[in-house]
Amino acid sequence: MFVARSIAADHKDLIHDVSFDFHGRRMATCSSDQSVKVWDKTENGDWHCTASWKTHSGSVWRVTWAHPEFGQVLASCSFDRTAAVWEEIVGESNDKLHGQSHWVKRTTLVDSRTSVTDAKFAPKHMGLMLATCSADGVVRVYEAPDVMNLSQWSLQHEISGKLSCSCISWNPSSSRTHAPMIAVGSDDSSPNIMGKVQIYEYNENTRKYVKAETFAMVVDPVHDLSFAPNLGRPYHILAVATKDVRIFTLKPLRKEQTSSGGVTKFDIHTVAQFDHHNSQVWRVSWNITGTVLASSGDDGSVRLWKANYMENWKCTGVLKGDGNPVSSNQPGLMGSSFGSANQSLQNSQNSMNGSSSSRGLSVQTALRGILYIYTKDIAAHQSSVTTKQVYGSAYNCISVPPWTQRLDQGGPVLHALFLRLW
Repeated sequence: MFVARSIAADHKDLIHDVSFDFHGRRMATCSSDQSVKVWDKTENGDWHCTASWKTHSGSVWRVTWAHPEFGQVLASCSFDRTAAVWEEIVGESNDKLHGQSHWVKRTTLVDSRTSVTDAKFAPKHMGLMLATCSADGVVRVYEAPDVMNLSQWSLQHEISGKLSCSCISWNPSSSRTHAPMIAVGSDDSSPNIMGKVQIYEYNENTRKYVKAETFAMVVDPVHDLSFAPNLGRPYHILAVATKDVRIFTLKPLRKEQTSSGGVTKFDIHTVAQFDHHNSQVWRVSWNITGTVLASSGDDGSVRLWKANYMENWKCTGVLKGDGNPVSSNQPGLMGSSFGSANQSLQNSQNSMNGSSSSRGLSVQTALRGILYIYTKDIAAHQSSVTTKQVYGSAYNCISVPPWTQRLDQGGPVLHALFLRLW
């Protein structure tokens, strides 16, 4: 089911993050070697490194793409207490001739006094905005007033919290009934502190982000969180990676039930909680329709979660580091086997597309400077892998490019995951 190909990443240290662009044809990686690399996918499916440069003076924790509407733009954040915005320069014929691209730093954001732990671009309908969070508990929102001049960024909002910040997620909803919203997670290790996930909502009256909710039920360090794409739902779904995988629904209360300050209050429910990784969970990521969640953890596996028609979430697939599925009798797999999950993928693709074209899950891992790309071939009922030396490693990053599942194409499709060697 999985065909693997290896890529010599040439990073000299641990790779912390991988991010696909909107179309899934480009990806960026960042590492403790203080560099960022950009990869382009060729017509034959190979990945070619087209740019590599030193971005920071410390470990680079995250790298993220802006929407292509704003050009080829990247943001990175680092232990050196800064975040940086990079733009690709086009028209360099000599570079293109040698299959290389050229990136320039447009700005450095230096407001943080501690390590900048995450950076995320806002949904495109909000314009070119970037949110960062820091170990000192401060979330900052920047805006580029002129998308043609990315050297100018203004600090629009500064949200101070009492706990350290480890991750952030924008609510992608573009509905006018939903105010801009940011979820913030904390990796504070104190077991006596509750509420390590907080929701901030933009208030039109005060023109500031104010705290709307605190998840008192989350008491363990949070490594990642992600809002699911909304697509018309009247409520929000938030996935949280902590010592387990948790999925929450946030249903806005009626106006008469909200606070007097105009801040939306939510009815929050835990709809799923899974400890199948039997270890810390490092990353969670949704597909484009918000129907399939991928999680990765210290057990060296990636797990796929999907809700049935009764809204009961179950594990539909488990993938280990060598690209092979885990058998259904192995601990940690709920109900169905991976083979049946693949069959359901094929059936859904056939029913929607009228064919069994290759489509599905591309798993991206890194081991001693080598990237491994695993692609699920739904049409071929076999798998080939180039290495089996990845057991005992831990997945800590997942990236799902938005194009991997369109509404008119059907099927729970995910694209990329990432492995970190401890």
